[in-house]
Amino acid sequence: MIHLFINALAASAGGGLTYVRNVLPRLAVRDDVRTTLLAGGQLRNEITESSRVTLLRIDGPAGSAKRLFYEQRNLSDLIRRSGADVLLSAGNFALFRSPVPQILLSRNALYTSSDFLRDLRDRGDYRLWLDTAVKATLARWSVRAADCTVAPSEAFASDLRRWTGKDVVCIHHGFNHEAFFREQSPLPHDTQEKLAATEGSLRLLFVSHYNYYRNFETLIRGIAVLKKKMHPRTVRLILTCKLNSQDNPGSYRAATAAELVRQLKLGEEVIELGAVSYPLLHHLYQACDFYVTPAYAETFAHPLVEAMASGLPVVASDLAVHREICGEAALYFPRFSSGALAEQIMLADRSPAQATSMREIGVKRSQDFSWDKHVEELLQLARRLAKERL
Repeated sequence: MIHLFINALAASAGGGLTYVRNVLPRLAVRDDVRTTLLAGGQLRNEITESSRVTLLRIDGPAGSAKRLFYEQRNLSDLIRRSGADVLLSAGNFALFRSPVPQILLSRNALYTSSDFLRDLRDRGDYRLWLDTAVKATLARWSVRAADCTVAPSEAFASDLRRWTGKDVVCIHHGFNHEAFFREQSPLPHDTQEKLAATEGSLRLLFVSHYNYYRNFETLIRGIAVLKKKMHPRTVRLILTCKLNSQDNPGSYRAATAAELVRQLKLGEEVIELGAVSYPLLHHLYQACDFYVTPAYAETFAHPLVEAMASGLPVVASDLAVHREICGEAALYFPRFSSGALAEQIMLADRSPAQATSMREIGVKRSQDFSWDKHVEELLQLARRLAKERL
């Protein structure tokens, strides 16, 4: 039996929570592994201890800098007292001088993205630029300090290898097909009304809260091109966010995107649903015609797998990670070209045979991503590192 210590203090929202929520239950039912989980915030209140899972609940310090200081000062003693064999650091930053072999999970493409830093400078967001630059330095040191770093895609693993000069392992994130489609309750009434008003239009879906690296502005400009070229047919872009800074996590300012919608007179074309509960998202995917993403930085992109599983053809920016995840289930365009984005959407829309093929390929492709497979590969890596340390 191997004993894992998972540091999940940084798993307070988004991908970190999703990761722990999917991985921990699969570890908890195995006879060959014991897990100690260090959790704070929301996560510590939803985990149930068992004979195989020990939960360390702490009131973790707020803010990444204070949390990192806490970890460097206290984590080694907690690991020693737990008797763990391997440390799994789940928050992009490593424990320096770990008392046991350490696997670092790295899943933030912004630290390696020159596009993001350029975007921040162009927007004049120098505070976020500095914050990202400092964290990127710590992230690079972390990859070099860990015994092994795991990335959720080969494309991002390759970026990390070039960035750090260290070997990085790719273990794809998973997808729980059964859980994703389990909830049969309908969408909220107001959401249904907004969707009903788009009946007869070409419905394009983008699942994301507002941030810079998802490249909303290129998508909005693409909708303006489609509006002109597809007239009199109407097109609707359905967003799972609102273009209002106060309605989105983080410090990203949505005013630029909102002003672009106004300037291009796209008030009817851009439908801002706001956040949709994850168990109900499959209804939204299945109500649309295409999934579209113009993101210029990604490490895995779970919505692409969700879209493929839902039978949606994908139109995506031409990133290596998008091609890795979708293959022939998607059409691709240069990430900052709104015109090429529009052309690819029209190409897929005008070729029913191609759209059908993309749907079939996507459904099959989505089945290749499994959390069970992810956990098995992760445990194989942990056992190897523990054996090498003996």
